[in-house]
Amino acid sequence: MNFCSTPNAPQAIGPYSQGIEVNGFYFFSGQIALTPSGNFLDKDIETQTLQVLKNIEALLLSQNLKKENIVKCTIFLTNIDDFGKVNELYANFFKNHKPARSCVEVSNIPKNAKIEIEVIATKN
Repeated sequence: MNFCSTPNAPQAIGPYSQGIEVNGFYFFSGQIALTPSGNFLDKDIETQTLQVLKNIEALLLSQNLKKENIVKCTIFLTNIDDFGKVNELYANFFKNHKPARSCVEVSNIPKNAKIEIEVIATKN
């Protein structure tokens, strides 16, 4: 088991790691619209989604992984009506790669974020 860490994504804001590798699988903690310096982008769903995807890409790169290594995504939205906008940005981010995915509406996310995404990746 190895912990994943990079200064190019926001540091954990609680007692958890940015990610962990176990037997070739990488479990990355949920990302919200925090910049690597820790500033929260309290803006529209598009701005927040793009920052979340940047954070995910930075975590992947820190472990020499690409978007194509992602096998599962879980998206948490505070308003399911934002699904269409998020889905468009998500599709543009992944292009032809289509990992398994879940998307659920939740009542609240830390820092009152509108979106959080967690991913599982593998080198296999």
